[in-house]
Amino acid sequence: MRFLKVFILAIVFPVLMGAAVHKFYASTTTIEYVPQEQSLQIITEIFTDDIQLALTKRNLKQVHLDSKKQTPADVLLLRDYVFKKLVVFVNGTKREYNYIGLQYDVDRVKLYLEITNVSALEQIEIENKILFDTFEDQQNIIHIKPPEKRRSLVLDKENPKGLLNFK
Repeated sequence: MRFLKVFILAIVFPVLMGAAVHKFYASTTTIEYVPQEQSLQIITEIFTDDIQLALTKRNLKQVHLDSKKQTPADVLLLRDYVFKKLVVFVNGTKREYNYIGLQYDVDRVKLYLEITNVSALEQIEIENKILFDTFEDQQNIIHIKPPEKRRSLVLDKENPKGLLNFK
């Protein structure tokens, strides 16, 4: 009987440990169209440890986020990375962001961005390659909130772009 218990533990324990080690890699971006302000208000949420690892690998130096060691240069690296990896086309035209700021929330960093002078939202195309260069199974979830009905996209390394029409 003791042999059976040891055998079961030897089989079950590694399986349970493997499940605990596996991590789900995802970011979430919410884009809300506010017609009164003629703007797209964007919040991108990324797990802090994941983006910190990506920035450290990319820049070949230790990057610190959400700690006493964080520097203005670290924040600038984060902002520039997101600006390069998250591209938005509104009504067929590539648009630039206004950086509003960032906030840390438990284990995530939230970046606040805005695209101004959007008189109408007829079409939006999004390319989101955040963390694709670091994690093979990364998924980037996009929620778009026009005044009518919320729509969503799930982008991955194989399909980093999505297009939605609102006409």
